[in-house]
Amino acid sequence: VQLVESGGGLVQPGGSLRLSCTASGFTFRNYLMRWYRQAPGRERELVAAMSPGGGLLDYADSVKGRFTISRDNPKNTVCLQMTSRRPEDTSVYFCSAENGPTGQDYWGKGTKITVSS
Repeated sequence: VQLVESGGGLVQPGGSLRLSCTASGFTFRNYLMRWYRQAPGRERELVAAMSPGGGLLDYADSVKGRFTISRDNPKNTVCLQMTSRRPEDTSVYFCSAENGPTGQDYWGKGTKITVSS
């Protein structure tokens, strides 16, 4: 089982950035997918979530209207489109997968984003 995030790096405030997470080793379409982030010295927080079929979405208040989660089940991929980046978005971003009925969950190793001018 693997979840591999990509798309991080050093970016300037404002503008757009797209994170991707590619899954393998499990039936992706059956899993709730989430993006979390963890800034230095802070607890991990939920950023966005999407149900297995894509019909249910949830966002942290701090990113509503700026970030968009999406998934492509045939490609086993979940993405996080980030717009209007702010310095406080600086974090390590993780994707996770959870199977609701079984509770089985998987995590990626994260990708770091630093928002700075």
